[in-house]
Amino acid sequence: MLGNQGALPDHCADLVRTTKRHDWDGAGLAHDLAVLRTHQADLSELTDGLNVLATALAEAPLGEGPELAVLAGELMDLGADANLGLSALVPRVVDGLESAARFPELWESAGGTGLPSAEDTSLVAEVLQRLNVDHDRLSLPPDEAGHTTEAWFTIGTWAQGVIVPLQRREVRDNLPHRDRLAGAVAATLGRVPVAALLDGLLRILDDETVLVLDRASGRGHEVTIGGIGDNGQLATLLDITLVGAGVMEGEPLPAESVAAAMGGEPRPQGGVTVRLTLTDAHGETIAPEGRPADIPHVDGRRVIVVGPDPSPRTWPAGRPYALLRPAITLGRSLTPDEASHWFTKITPAAG
Repeated sequence: MLGNQGALPDHCADLVRTTKRHDWDGAGLAHDLAVLRTHQADLSELTDGLNVLATALAEAPLGEGPELAVLAGELMDLGADANLGLSALVPRVVDGLESAARFPELWESAGGTGLPSAEDTSLVAEVLQRLNVDHDRLSLPPDEAGHTTEAWFTIGTWAQGVIVPLQRREVRDNLPHRDRLAGAVAATLGRVPVAALLDGLLRILDDETVLVLDRASGRGHEVTIGGIGDNGQLATLLDITLVGAGVMEGEPLPAESVAAAMGGEPRPQGGVTVRLTLTDAHGETIAPEGRPADIPHVDGRRVIVVGPDPSPRTWPAGRPYALLRPAITLGRSLTPDEASHWFTKITPAAG
């Protein structure tokens, strides 16, 4: 059984040293000891451990840094100084995204068919062999093929060090290098698999008041939302909030669906029941897999038109980010005149 002697910074330093030596057994032991120590460490010790990792992350080759980045993200999630960790980590993730974005074109130019899965590291040797065979024809600098391949296969793990802490509101509010990260994510969407997860977190709405119109009753309500990962989760939370407050007719959702949207098991067996349809002010369906930030504005307000789904659906998960905790608050109800005014601005649902 593993012991748990020593302070967290010591275990983190051991992890850095063994990783640099490619001593993977030693690195695994150091990692496990560090994780065990986190259960006893206070915030000061967590931050000291993160400081060790942050210094290493700033310089580590992409192939040597993934596990360091993951542990750094876990320490930040436990309360270590996120600004310290992300100041070092975000620029490396940006660089990795930009490098990985070049891989599809490089692979195709080398005659590769079908992109290799970025999660299947067993393919690395095969990929490098193909790229290196065609190295002269591709006119690449000597290390370009290796660096680009390294980024393709490791950036998803590096990014976990950012994805985990970004699920906390205070981190989203104070994210260092946000513009650089947002630019790299936008440039790699559809090309680098992890970019979509980062994009969703960067576009989370916090403390935004939306206007919800109930077509059946002709009533309208102001609802303040935050920390909601996708519109499927939004539909469930609106159902819980509006029906629960008695301002919209309907039966309570199953407990598993409520828990999946709010912070329990995100993927309950049998899926999540979704009983509301959401459309925007232009009559277009608000896709469950889309983001609240995609909902268009009308006169400066995001407008959501809700109604019962004639064929309730089952959605695989209640929320796309397991650690993200949502906030939703029912505000004031519109006066009849206000509601009538807003209903003149919306288009009937398409189709």
